[in-house]
Amino acid sequence: MRLDYLTIFPDYFDALQLSLVGKAIASGLIDVGVHDLRQWTRDPHRTVDDTPFGGGAGMVMKPEPWGEAIDALLAEPDPTSVFVVPSPSGFPLQQGLVQELATYRRLVFACGRYEGIDARVMDYAATKLRVLPLSLGDYVLNGGEVAALAITEAVVRLLPGVIGNPQSLSEESFSDGTSGLLEYPMFTKPASWRGLDVPAVLLSGHHGRVEQWRREQSVALTKARRPDLIAQEQY
Repeated sequence: MRLDYLTIFPDYFDALQLSLVGKAIASGLIDVGVHDLRQWTRDPHRTVDDTPFGGGAGMVMKPEPWGEAIDALLAEPDPTSVFVVPSPSGFPLQQGLVQELATYRRLVFACGRYEGIDARVMDYAATKLRVLPLSLGDYVLNGGEVAALAITEAVVRLLPGVIGNPQSLSEESFSDGTSGLLEYPMFTKPASWRGLDVPAVLLSGHHGRVEQWRREQSVALTKARRPDLIAQEQY
């Protein structure tokens, strides 16, 4: 998979060299390009924003640098690529969308700033690749970089060869293997720590009881924290 990031703060993406994403880059499982949007400006001040038509507070990112950047990265239309636009007005990021993104050959992240990107940029990008605005939740960040990193981690860990034990992916929250439930609590050694003990059932060696306990815990957590994910009468 190829990942490209268009941003005015390229240093944000130094974090890509860390952890599993960094290992995936080093091993050649993914290819990454970080691009400073200002390289496609034409004025001495390398301007990327201007005042909004119709008035209002703040500034809007100009379409010209974005258009040139898109042309530079995609000479021809490519149905195997997605223009990912982190935005509070985007579709909610859910595991199903993450799984879908993991099937594409290339993701191009458009990291907006200020009040956002001129809407014509998305219209133009749509002539070359799929455009997908995505929101991490009902809150506002200063820019798209943090969201782009979060989406990257969610997608890359699903790629073959990135996670050492693929079975662990099927047991996580929101995975197909959990029927939409949140993941149960996890414990490791020591069995007793600062007066707090691991539940006895996990030490029993009885796989049936362990699975039942985990299921009960998942249902209880989901009901308490995400009642929108569960119809209580089903359990």
